[in-house]
Amino acid sequence: MIKRNRRAFLQTSTAALAAGLSPMGAALRDGVAHDGPHSNFGAMQSAPSIASNEGKQPLRLGLILGVGRDPNDAIAKVHDLGLPTCQAFVDEIDSVLAGRLRQALDKYQIEATSLVVGGPGKEVCDFYEGPLTIGLVPHEARETRIAHIKKASDFAKQCGIDAVQTHCGFIPENPNDPVYKETIAAMREVAGYCKRNGQNFRYGTGQETPITLVRAMQDVGLDNQGLNFDLANLILYGKANPVDAIELLGPYVQGIHAKDGLWPTGPRKLGEEVPIGKGKVDFPRIIARLKELNYRGAVTIEREISGAQQVEDLRAAKAYLEKLIG
Repeated sequence: MIKRNRRAFLQTSTAALAAGLSPMGAALRDGVAHDGPHSNFGAMQSAPSIASNEGKQPLRLGLILGVGRDPNDAIAKVHDLGLPTCQAFVDEIDSVLAGRLRQALDKYQIEATSLVVGGPGKEVCDFYEGPLTIGLVPHEARETRIAHIKKASDFAKQCGIDAVQTHCGFIPENPNDPVYKETIAAMREVAGYCKRNGQNFRYGTGQETPITLVRAMQDVGLDNQGLNFDLANLILYGKANPVDAIELLGPYVQGIHAKDGLWPTGPRKLGEEVPIGKGKVDFPRIIARLKELNYRGAVTIEREISGAQQVEDLRAAKAYLEKLIG
C-alpha cells in the first residue's frame, strides 16, 4: 500500500518543478506582471478582513511549494508560472534562510500569503498511521512540534509573512476526550505565540470534520485563528463535501488550497488526488460562493505529483481557475 507523506513531497517538489519548466517558462521571469475573541467566532457572517489583502485582487492565484535551501530558485518557479502569490513550506529553519527567502520574494515580486510548517518527525497521510503521526494530536511528538511551530513563527516574522499554517492532526470528535483537551491547549499555545508575533494562525482542513474544527477554534478562543480551506482534503479524508462545508467554514477562511480529489474507496487509505477538474470538487460553485462571502484572499494551487506532468497540470489548473474567477 502506498502511503502519502505530503511533507516529504513538498520538500522535493521544487526541484522536480524546475526540471519540468520549459525555457519559455523561464523567459516569463522578465515579462510577468503582478498585482501587486472567542465570543465573536459564531457571529461572523463573511470572510474576515485581513490587512495584507487590502488593495489586492481577490481570489488571486498562487502555488504551494517547498523552499528548500535555495529560495531564489523556488520563488522563480512561481514567477515562471505567472502566479503572483505562494505559500512557502519550510523544513529547516534558520535566520540566513529567512533573509534569502525575503530577498527572493522581493526580487520576483511574489506575495507569500503564509508560511507552511509540518513535523518534525514522521507524518503519514492515511487512516491508521495518520492519527498516530500527524500534527499536535500525537502526545509523543507534541512538545517538539509546539517548539517547531514557534520557531517557524519567528522565521515568518523575520520574512515579513503574516500567517503560519499547519495541520493539527486528527482532532477528536468527542470534546470530552482527554486528547481533545490536550490538543486544544497545544493549539492555544502556538496560536497565542503567533498572535504575539503579529500573525494569524491557520489550520489546514482535512483530518477532522468541519464542525470539529470550528468547535476547536472556538474552544481555543483567540481572535487570530483562521482556516486554510483545502477543498480536496475534505473529500480525500472522507470528512465532508466542500460545497456543504463552506457554509460552516466560510466565515473563517483565510486561505484556499485549489486541489481536486476522489472519495476513499477503502477503509485504510485516503482517496486519490487528481488534476483540478477531474475529481469531485465542484469548483464553479465553490468560487461563486467565495465571491458571495466577499473572500479577499488567495487561491493557492496544489498538485501532489512531480515532473513534467505536474507543470502541465499546474498550467491547466491556472487557466481553468482564471476562467472561473474572471
